[in-house]
Formats: sequence, structure tokens, C-alpha cells
Amino acid sequence: MFDAVKVKDECVAWIRQFFEENGPGCNAVLGISGGKDSSVVAALCVEALGKDRVVGVLMPNGEQADIDMSKLLVSHLGIKHYIINIHDAYEGIKNAIPADLELTNQTLINLAPRLRMSTVYAVSQSCNGRVANTCNLSEDWVGYSTRYGDAAGDFSPLAHLTVQEVKAIGRVLNLPDVLVDKAPSDGLCGKTDEDNLGFTYAELDRYIREGVIEDQDHKELIDRKHKANLFKLQLMPSFEPTL
Repeated sequence: MFDAVKVKDECVAWIRQFFEENGPGCNAVLGISGGKDSSVVAALCVEALGKDRVVGVLMPNGEQADIDMSKLLVSHLGIKHYIINIHDAYEGIKNAIPADLELTNQTLINLAPRLRMSTVYAVSQSCNGRVANTCNLSEDWVGYSTRYGDAAGDFSPLAHLTVQEVKAIGRVLNLPDVLVDKAPSDGLCGKTDEDNLGFTYAELDRYIREGVIEDQDHKELIDRKHKANLFKLQLMPSFEPTL
């Protein structure tokens, strides 16, 4: 059985230790999407460091239909936050790409999270910060993140926790149910994560933790995604000359 209280307390202690070793007095800075992951990471950082050392960055791309969820989170936690619209930057880069390059749908989908991470780092560097990564184990397992986008960061509280475990910690942290149980979505393509993946997080989480999955087609799909995206979890290969 997953002990959410125990793991939450251990994670809070780990965050404190990270900051003691990698930036005493620094602030935790993170992008706030209004989903469970950024909500839980923000709440963990507040418990570890105090609300005055946590900074949220809300980054709509033009209009964001669910930005009220992000505002609810920063209000609930009482943390300082900035709203920085990335629309002009997004359109500027998109329109500056030479005509002979094909802007695929995936290219455009990944452009936004990469701009958001650049924005979070700009805020972090301007306020003595360290950037919190908000990806969880389930997403990382099947590569459901953008390299150098939401997959970036200086420390990662949720990297070894599944979606179901993150939700359990969110409840222990007394986050509003609407934030913990909101259907996960990248907010970019109009579909939920599970629509895009082709299986549920409940299936994936059980497969990760217990090795059990009933739908063999889903098993093959998960295995294929996991193998294809392992490179995202590894350090960049580097040439070592013989000297």
C-alpha cells in the first residue's frame, strides 16, 4: 500500500536538503498549469520552504480556457506569481521559420512548452531561483513530455511517483479536489493525455508498479513508447577523445 503521508514528508525533507546544498535562501520557481502535477509540486515546495520562497509562473498562449485553475492554485497556496503570455513569442518564431521547412503539428505542439520553460528560467534567474520540474514517473515512462520543455528543471520531486501516487499526495496536502482530479491535458492540442496516449494512467500505473496489464494491445503500445523514449531520461551523449 502506498503511504502518501510518509512519502510526502520524505519529499518535503528532500526538497529542503536540495536547497540547503544547491542554493540556501533561493526560491523555488515553477510553471503553473492548473493540473495536479504543478499543483502538488508547488504545495510541496511551500511546505518545504514557506510560501514566500515559492514563485509560480502562469503562461497562457493567447487565451487559456482553464487559466482559472492556475489562479485557484496560487490563491490557495498564497504564493507570488506572474502571468506572462507567450503568444507573441510563439507567433514570432512560428512566422520566422523559413518557408522551406515543414512546420508539423508536433513541431508546433512542442514549441509552446519549450518557450514556457525558457520563460520560467528567465523568471528564475531574475529572482534568485531554482526551477522545479513537474513531470511524474508515468509521463516519463512513456515519453509524454517535451525535451527541453516541461522535461527540464533543476530538481524533480515527482520523477519517481506515478499519477495515482501524485494524486494521493495532493489529497494529503489538502489541495482542492478540482485540481487533483482534473483530467490531465497538455492544454495545447485540445485532447486529454489519455486520449493522446491511447490508454489510461490507471492501466499504466498498475503496469509500472505491479507488471500487470490486461489489454495486450495497450501493453505493446506502452512497451513501444517506453523503449522509444528512454533517450529523454538519459544524459546527452558526449564524445570522449583519447588523449
